[in-house]
Amino acid sequence: MDVTVTSVLLMVAGILLVAGLWTPISGTGVAVIEMWKVLALPGDKWVWLLLATAGAALAMLGPGLWSVDARLFGWKRVEASPRRSTSNSA
Repeated sequence: MDVTVTSVLLMVAGILLVAGLWTPISGTGVAVIEMWKVLALPGDKWVWLLLATAGAALAMLGPGLWSVDARLFGWKRVEASPRRSTSNSA
C-alpha cells in the first residue's frame, strides 16, 4: 500500500473521528493502518503504536455524547450494577 493512500485514509478517518461519525469503523481503520505502519515501515514505531492504541480504544469506547453518531442513533450508556454486599456477621 502506498504511503500517500494511507495518509489520505488516515486523514478521512481522523475527520470522521473528530466529527464522531462512524466511530467504531473509523477507529478500527486507524488502528489497522497504524499497526500496518508499525510492522511494515521504518521509522518511529512508538508514535504509530500510540496512535493504533488510541484508534482501538476509540473503536471500543464508541462515540461521545455530542457526536453525530449519538444524534443519529442515540447515545447508549453502559451502567454497571451496584455490588451486592456480602457481609458475614457472626
